[in-house]
Amino acid sequence: MEPNGQNGPDDTSLRPVSSLRSHFENMGKAKEAPAQPAQRSNSPPSRHQSPSPKPPPVPDTRPSRSVNLPPENGRPKPAHLLATPGYHQPAQVATPPPASPRPVKPPAVLIEPPQSPPRGKLFPALQGDMAAHLNPDPSKSPNTPANASPRSFKIPSRPNTPIFEPGRSPRLAALSQPPSPPPPRRSAELKREREARASPPVPPPINRAEKPANRLSRLIDNAPKLELTPQIAEQRSPFNSPPSSASDPENDEPPVLPSRPARPSPQKIAPRTNIPTGFDAPPVHHSIAGTRRDRDTNGTARASIALQPMEDRPALPARPHVNTDSAPPRIPANHTMKPPPRPPRPAAPSTTVVAESPTAAQPKRVASTPTSQFAPPPTRAHGRSMTVTAGSDRAPAEFQDSTQRAGPATTDRYHSDSPGSSSTGPVQIISQFPDATRVNRRPPYIKQGAHEIYTKYDTRIFDVCGQYVCTTGHLTRVWSLLDGEQVMSFAHGEGVKATAVAFKPTLDVQDEGTRLWVGNNIGEIVEVDVVTQSVIGNKTNAHGRYEISKIFRHFDEMWTLDEGGTLHVWGPDSEGVPNLGFNPHQTYRLPKGHTFSMIVGEELWYATGKEIRIFAPTTSGRNQLQVLMRPLMTEGAGEVTSGALLKSQPGKVFFGHNDGKVSIYSQKGCSCISVLSVSSYKINSLAGVGSYMWAAFNTGKICVYDVAESPWTIKKDWQAHNSPAIKIIADPASFYKLDRCQVVSLGADNMVRSWDGLLQDDYLENEMKSLDTQYCKFEDLKLMAMTWNAGASTPNSLRYSEADAVFMQNMLQSSDSPDILIFGFQELVDLEDKTATAKRLFKPKKKDASDQEKMSHQYRDWRDFLIRCLDDYMPADHLYHLLQTATLVGLFTCIFVKSTVHTRVRNLSNAEIKRGMGGLHGNKGAIIVRFMVDDTSLCFINCHLAAGQSGASQRHNDIAVIMESSVLPVERDPSVRIDSYVGGGDGTMILDHELCLLNGDLNYRIDTMSRDTVVIAVKQNNLTKLLERDQLLVARRRNPAFKLRAFEESPIEFPPTYKYDPGTDNYDTSEKKRSPAWCDRLLHRGFGRIRQLEYRRHEVRVSDHRPVSGQFKFTVKSISPKKRTLAWADCQQRFENLREKEANEEK
Repeated sequence: MEPNGQNGPDDTSLRPVSSLRSHFENMGKAKEAPAQPAQRSNSPPSRHQSPSPKPPPVPDTRPSRSVNLPPENGRPKPAHLLATPGYHQPAQVATPPPASPRPVKPPAVLIEPPQSPPRGKLFPALQGDMAAHLNPDPSKSPNTPANASPRSFKIPSRPNTPIFEPGRSPRLAALSQPPSPPPPRRSAELKREREARASPPVPPPINRAEKPANRLSRLIDNAPKLELTPQIAEQRSPFNSPPSSASDPENDEPPVLPSRPARPSPQKIAPRTNIPTGFDAPPVHHSIAGTRRDRDTNGTARASIALQPMEDRPALPARPHVNTDSAPPRIPANHTMKPPPRPPRPAAPSTTVVAESPTAAQPKRVASTPTSQFAPPPTRAHGRSMTVTAGSDRAPAEFQDSTQRAGPATTDRYHSDSPGSSSTGPVQIISQFPDATRVNRRPPYIKQGAHEIYTKYDTRIFDVCGQYVCTTGHLTRVWSLLDGEQVMSFAHGEGVKATAVAFKPTLDVQDEGTRLWVGNNIGEIVEVDVVTQSVIGNKTNAHGRYEISKIFRHFDEMWTLDEGGTLHVWGPDSEGVPNLGFNPHQTYRLPKGHTFSMIVGEELWYATGKEIRIFAPTTSGRNQLQVLMRPLMTEGAGEVTSGALLKSQPGKVFFGHNDGKVSIYSQKGCSCISVLSVSSYKINSLAGVGSYMWAAFNTGKICVYDVAESPWTIKKDWQAHNSPAIKIIADPASFYKLDRCQVVSLGADNMVRSWDGLLQDDYLENEMKSLDTQYCKFEDLKLMAMTWNAGASTPNSLRYSEADAVFMQNMLQSSDSPDILIFGFQELVDLEDKTATAKRLFKPKKKDASDQEKMSHQYRDWRDFLIRCLDDYMPADHLYHLLQTATLVGLFTCIFVKSTVHTRVRNLSNAEIKRGMGGLHGNKGAIIVRFMVDDTSLCFINCHLAAGQSGASQRHNDIAVIMESSVLPVERDPSVRIDSYVGGGDGTMILDHELCLLNGDLNYRIDTMSRDTVVIAVKQNNLTKLLERDQLLVARRRNPAFKLRAFEESPIEFPPTYKYDPGTDNYDTSEKKRSPAWCDRLLHRGFGRIRQLEYRRHEVRVSDHRPVSGQFKFTVKSISPKKRTLAWADCQQRFENLREKEANEEK
């Protein structure tokens, strides 16, 4: 052989696999004494024999660290036993060393099955346990086989032949039969021995070229497998090769196999009958657990030494808790950091004992040390079988009762009120959306200073303090909120982008807002002076190369957090302010994946996705960092995107989620109290201002909620930005810097806007309305409204049936002479006539034509018919005036008022909104008529919405456009706006008016029911079943964005009004067979000043719809100017008191 290429690390020759096979096939033959190693027994003639001479073996004199085969049961045999004639030392297999030596750490003790030992690096954690039991020199032990069986054994086939670790193959004593290696180089042996005596052995370098999985996979193969069987030597399988040991001639009897010495344990372990006693197996490392399972599956696992069959072998118990004071050093680690908990084991049989967790006796709060504190990794599901009770000391920490986990230092907050404790009540899930009936849509513009600032570059991060607002990104700019002018601007350089910014605290309150800390994407922190427009300090590599994700200001401290989870706490220096010239006072390590965090009291509530963790960092570092062992998680809510606190809700923490939900947590108990659905859109930011919660949405809207009631009430809702509203900040410094409460928002449109945090206009309006009884007189007006889809019928069509002919007479005579009459018609023209439709679309209209000329004959016929009916059927002493008529492609609205009311009507106007063909055609849409009676605004809407059973979404969109369109004349007088309009409106929108009445063919259908089912339910008068599936009622209950949620409707007690065969009482029997539905509706909104007295349908068969009418009482008011002036002064004084109170609380 070539010495360099074919010899092992100890200069022994490498033999082919056939020589090893020769040994196993001849193990059963008679063996000779160790003194005759060259003698061979007979072997099969076909066996390949090595032609090399086989000199006698030379004893190994290397240091004991090179020995890696274990004695039986982990201890060397007494020397006198090996010299006893009746004692047989088990056979050993001489494994040829590998071709190329690889220096690695010494392997652990192992009793091998038939396969050759594996190659790879040992797990160093086991060296300390096994070092005391290693055999110092196995080459000096006899070579007697364990069992002289005449049978020849055959090596089973396996996927590959494992070998020992390169460069660390054990020197096995030669058997009587296998071929002997060539003479070793004695000079090298003696030299190594001298070096070993001169200096302690040095661990070999780690072979980093080898795959980690292969190195770690040696743990199982090199770990001792011990069983409680006293007669193992006699019953051992001939394939097992226990190590040799020195002999003792003074003792003739073989001793009983000793068990592993008991290790000191700080806690008492509960006894279990199904746990093997007398030994403890080493723990299974998580990185090689899969390797063991793979080998077991392939049939190459180690054979058991126990007497019992393999399939009945009990699983090895886990190692108990080891006293680290007496244990030898294991894996090097930072002495200031607690070792992390052991990784979860793979699933094991029920007889396996779960290893005692090192955190089992720890309190709820986990202690950590400063400057190198690392929070535990995110928790995961326990991967081990739970074979002990939750109250046992051996149970893992997450399975133990909270009373046992809590230590003496644990307070009530982290014990009884902790998540999962018995005192935590169920989470209240509120699926009902906030009440939007009294929402105010007026933007709360700031009264003084600049309302909006255009940043002129792409920015997503900002901070505000008093008169200054700082936006940052590739540029950092500071703006003045007093005049909107740019104060400072500087660039960060190529490839550098600011990712966090915060105003630094100062000693003098008057200097607040003059210093900035800016963090960037390369881990650098820069301090900027706004007044001098200069960089006055920086800390390069403050966070290594990690991007700084957030900078917090906490009293006189600054906390900086990077994307790697490192948190620096910068406390005040000798001058009382944080200083970048020094290192941070403390450094903590938090989990990665930060999505949102905020400071609550003295704690940092830290969100990673859906999980919320609580930390308590300090400048001293003497307290515990992690408050809770397990993270909080809100069931049924999305990822945490925002959070805020409210002064009016002490002890509560509010979090916004990306699915439009808000979760409320108890600050003391650290448990979720309730989860509310506030929107269908993502909540980008939350801010607590006074007693209201401000929320910025991905739609660009900002909503203000009153959280005093459940569900919440929407106080304000306005479009703050044309793009998503990224963040809102309630500036606490604005009170003592500017003597106002300002809330600043930043949108994706790169606009910074400031808002009045006290909502002064809303406060004055609400106070005036609450005092209206002091300066207003009220009167009730009777009103009757009718809606009917006439289906292109004319007044003459009513004459063909006696019931139809008396329809109008009966309705008017039963109305009790109302003060206002509203008639709303739909489809007075044939919408199916394509020729007429084309003429209406393309025929130009005369610009100077009168209303009489513009109105087609269909509308004129119905107008004249209604006038005649009023003259004929109403009392003679009640005179009615035609107030307004309006038309839109089949829609027709005709309004009459009594002569006693006609003189009190003013500000009459009307508008139309087209919704057909994408807003181009008026076959679908609405007619709006508004006027004022005394000092009350009234608005009447006649609608015809999109048709179709599946057109509910289109109908929702039609209603939204109709309600939000500003098509009416604006009211210029601010006092009139406050007195006669609501919601901060100026009279241009429908919802700005105090009293609203909507009628029309809304076309909402009945969902998820077949036509036959609906018809049968109608015949059985089972209307409740059908109303539960009515699209309009369902949308009002479930859709928070549905604009008709603010409207009310009296209970429906009549059958569906659509669709009939004209001239009959039969529902549609045509080819389409449309399902019956309540398409014709009357809805109203009046904030308690509209009462509906009647809601009914009329039996007119000339159309496929039935007419619907209702009688109402509208309450209108008239204002006394002098009394109003006094009430206004009172409201102004109340607001000043409120502002002063809020300012004092902030200061």
